[in-house]
Amino acid sequence: MHTISRDAPCYYLTSVSKNRLPVFRTDAIKEVACKAVDEAHNSGGFALYAYVIMPDHLHLITDSKLTTSNTARYVNGIVARRVLDYLKTKGFQSSLEKLRHETWENQHKYSLWDKHPNTRLLWNEEMLMQRVHYTHQNPVRAGLVERAEDYFWSSWRYWNRKTLEREPIKMDLDKIAWRS
Repeated sequence: MHTISRDAPCYYLTSVSKNRLPVFRTDAIKEVACKAVDEAHNSGGFALYAYVIMPDHLHLITDSKLTTSNTARYVNGIVARRVLDYLKTKGFQSSLEKLRHETWENQHKYSLWDKHPNTRLLWNEEMLMQRVHYTHQNPVRAGLVERAEDYFWSSWRYWNRKTLEREPIKMDLDKIAWRS
């Protein structure tokens, strides 16, 4: 069980695509990203409390089992690998070109993410709930849906006890030891 405190905060991770490209625009690529986040969650052994996949970024709230840098490395590394493999397999050359950069060896490489993910520490339940609400309202603020519950690619249904049979990512809300 995770009791949120200064000694055991939650992490609020924001990862933005390179040049804010709408990489996660289609449901198919969002599905790839969700499976990759779940893979990172399982292989890294950290808990997931909330998420949203937006067209050009993602937000995650996790526990602090790993350091923030290791959590970001697990998530961003696996998501990047899976998304780039998908783009290569499906022949999305124009998308890959937008993610391409030259290395010092003059070989072509691809970068899905901006260089530095943004992480915040959430030291108490109030901070956690503010970030959960912010995360779930992200698609509404972006004009993707009118109501948070209408956006499929978020943890809103978990937090409101309205999960579907086919949820993109399973949340670990049962691992939070609530004080209130």
